[in-house]
Amino acid sequence: MLLSIVVPVYREGEAARATLEVLATRAPMPHEILVVHDEADDPTIAVVDDLRRRYPALRAVHNTLGRGPALAMRAGFAAAEGEAVLVTMADASDDVEDIARMLARLEAGDDLVAASRYMRGGRQIGGPPLKNFLSRAAGRSLHWLAGLPTSDPTSAFKLYRRSMLERLHIESAVGFELALELTVKAHVAGYRIGEVPTTWRDRVAGQSNFKLLRWLPRYLRWYALAMRRGVGGGRAGAIRASL
Repeated sequence: MLLSIVVPVYREGEAARATLEVLATRAPMPHEILVVHDEADDPTIAVVDDLRRRYPALRAVHNTLGRGPALAMRAGFAAAEGEAVLVTMADASDDVEDIARMLARLEAGDDLVAASRYMRGGRQIGGPPLKNFLSRAAGRSLHWLAGLPTSDPTSAFKLYRRSMLERLHIESAVGFELALELTVKAHVAGYRIGEVPTTWRDRVAGQSNFKLLRWLPRYLRWYALAMRRGVGGGRAGAIRASL
């Protein structure tokens, strides 16, 4: 199973080098690593071009859909050639060692596999307290009240079956709420969702592009959908052009 690793970046530059090298050397093979950038002059492109000499599986992908993480991830999905598509960040916050276990769950039949900070064995180290509280509260409440099979639906660190991505109607066009949208819609549509514990660490280099107050209303839209239809609704509700 070819693994496509989608890494959205915004002017990370040299801060992304260590993470990309770790992915290139330690992620399960065979794989391709798609570093998706919004701007043609993003300094991360030079880092990718330099690393590509040693790691030909690396390539830069120009996001022509528009600026922002959601559209960058969607551009990565469109460029991915693998049956398994992973989203991870370039800031070393996600644990590369978890990818093999996530891939094993996909190969065993899951369609979406979340790396969970909030299940037994998972941890979260650092990060803004308000963001951490809201993320944990959303995950726990959606798991226990709406029946989502993962306790960490908001994390972007997820593995998807590409055939599922091609069927789900994706609407997010701004931020990282896309991960919550896909998790909720996959659940409503009846796809299999699994999770593995992970340890998330706040970035130590560069600047976070997460905009909590700006993106919170978009998260609330998918949270409300999960609460309203999380335990039923049928496959058509998530696959059709409009919910």
